[in-house]
Amino acid sequence: MALDGCGLLCKYTLFIFNLIFALVGFVFLGLGLWLRFSDSTRAIFQFEALNSSAFVIAVTVLIITGSVMLIVVVFGDYGACNEKRCALQIFSVLVSLLAGAVVVFGVIAYSRKEEIGLRMGEFYSSIYLLYVANSDPVLAVTLTFIQKLLHCCGATGITVLDFVKETCPKPDNFWEHVKMDACPGAIINVFNRNAALVMGVFVGTGVLLLLALICSSTLAKKLKTPSSPQYIILTQPQTSQLEYIPTSTSISYSFPDQEPVVFTPLTVANIPIVIT
Repeated sequence: MALDGCGLLCKYTLFIFNLIFALVGFVFLGLGLWLRFSDSTRAIFQFEALNSSAFVIAVTVLIITGSVMLIVVVFGDYGACNEKRCALQIFSVLVSLLAGAVVVFGVIAYSRKEEIGLRMGEFYSSIYLLYVANSDPVLAVTLTFIQKLLHCCGATGITVLDFVKETCPKPDNFWEHVKMDACPGAIINVFNRNAALVMGVFVGTGVLLLLALICSSTLAKKLKTPSSPQYIILTQPQTSQLEYIPTSTSISYSFPDQEPVVFTPLTVANIPIVIT
């Protein structure tokens, strides 16, 4: 059905939101599956003693998060592009749950920032050691991303000597050619010093999900289900009292001692008439 300006705005906003959401979901899922089934990391998941390690937990979270995001995208894009109310309603429910989970996780991360920082530092250290042992290109990409994001270099911070110096970011000054921040300590400091900022990122993500929820609900209301056709039902007299007189263009009935009554097909205000 035709949408007004508000409906079209919500439709295209949802499309852009789902496109970005799909890209992030593919990155999370792809990275998680790569770290899970890579030859250099697969052995970690085969030892029961390591199943509670930060690396295993982080990889599992990446896979689950990426999968959930892609499922949300499927319903969102299908509902918005094809204007399906049912899909939009399912999308709204999933986005509501996801927004609540993001905000709750942000509050937990803020209240337990020291523990979360230590866990993330442990996750980095696991990737670091695995890369030193195997030089896996997947781990190299992961280390490069983390180190550029935090502007740190390896486990030691010594730019010219660290085992992963080829993945370190470019120095900003002369001193950084020799020494940068060590990444495990930088990760812990980020959660300790910038805990409010980290929580703000989670809350901001929750707000974006809430905006997507509003657009989805608005679009679903615009897509009203068309009402069922209405009929005017006329009751005819008993056939035993009528005399049928066929004509070329109409149907006529003759009542006893009365003039013949002629019925012709007609509609009233585009509403079909059904004679029963």
